[in-house]
Amino acid sequence: MGKILIFFGILALLFVANNQEAKAQIIDGAYKRVDLKDRKPTAIPYTREADVMFRKKVWRIIDLREKMNQPLYFPTEVMDGRSNLVTLLVQGIKEGKLTAYDAKFDDEFKIPMTYDQVKEVFGATTRTKMVRDPDTGELVPQKVTGEIHSEEIKQIMVKEEWIFDKQTSTMNVRIIGICPIQEFFRAEDTNQESALHRQVFWIYFPEARGILAANEVFNPQNTARNASFDDIFLKRKFDSYIVKEENIYNNRDISKYLSGKNAMLESRRIENSIFDYEQNLWEY
Repeated sequence: MGKILIFFGILALLFVANNQEAKAQIIDGAYKRVDLKDRKPTAIPYTREADVMFRKKVWRIIDLREKMNQPLYFPTEVMDGRSNLVTLLVQGIKEGKLTAYDAKFDDEFKIPMTYDQVKEVFGATTRTKMVRDPDTGELVPQKVTGEIHSEEIKQIMVKEEWIFDKQTSTMNVRIIGICPIQEFFRAEDTNQESALHRQVFWIYFPEARGILAANEVFNPQNTARNASFDDIFLKRKFDSYIVKEENIYNNRDISKYLSGKNAMLESRRIENSIFDYEQNLWEY
């Protein structure tokens, strides 16, 4: 009797194991992809201070509404294991993998923020709202739980430093931090005619590279060769324009002294001055 029970017990275990194996073989695609989450950020060459002949710190804006930058904006909801840049950063902050820094006063990564503080800056806090009761028709207070909407982030500010390394005779760029910029409207602006912008938080870019490298960006030409968010930034696969450079006037923005077409020309002048420095070192 005991041998029969052992026999049926072994059969039951094999049946369960086979069912689990069958479930594991369900793949949403033609093949199983296992390398993405294990992907590590590309190592950046070490630079000695003595080898730096030139450096310039600039701040630039990546407008996510531009076609080239849309891979950073979409999908606005998690889809096929992919999420957009802002959702990825917020999730990292929530899980304690990333540190958000207050963007209200400066961009020097001085004041850490909690996840609840990030939600508060987004305006995603629990608040009391007057709602009309469908039975009585009277306005009654009701608590509304706010949510973070990544689609409200229309721009990303990037803080970076350009350096010329005389050891390798190359002009290199190092991204220092990234800051989502939220577009919102005042409560009284029911027609949504005057959009306002605010910097939500700063992320120290070297800290975020591990998460960025392990998450992919959709490639519309060939989804078998999707790049990671880290690749997008390192390979400069985005369109942007400079809004500020390190200067003697408290690092003032271009918008503080120029506007319109003149501001655009000033942005291009700063961009060209960086590349002209490298070109002028060579003799043809």
